[in-house]
Amino acid sequence: MAVVHQQPSHVVTMTTSQQSPGTWSTGMCDCCSDMGTCCCGLWCFPCMQCQTAGDFGWCCCMPLLDVCCVVSCILRSSIRDRHNIPGSCCDDCCKLYWCYPCVWCQMNRELKIRSNQGTHTSVVTTQVVRG
Repeated sequence: MAVVHQQPSHVVTMTTSQQSPGTWSTGMCDCCSDMGTCCCGLWCFPCMQCQTAGDFGWCCCMPLLDVCCVVSCILRSSIRDRHNIPGSCCDDCCKLYWCYPCVWCQMNRELKIRSNQGTHTSVVTTQVVRG
């Protein structure tokens, strides 16, 4: 009679992105790189804001609650944190104060570019043998 023993295993999942961390993919005033976002921001700005928040994984209604740019600052900071883009809350607030629509268009383009490049997931399995 054969006895089969299943060994415990440890699974590690690694996710890597093709986009290099550390910089925004487009400049704040780089509207010509994505005319769709620029036009959407020009003619239906709240729709573009809701799409951006939704693409980031937030409730799409969050931008509608943006009093004194608080939601915008938090979203921009969260995008920077997720993609390892340097910056500060003070810098984000200043940019939003001086060019609110341009910053939202930049965030929308960034999320669009990063999602189009996708991430690659590889699973590494190791087995621990006791005995």
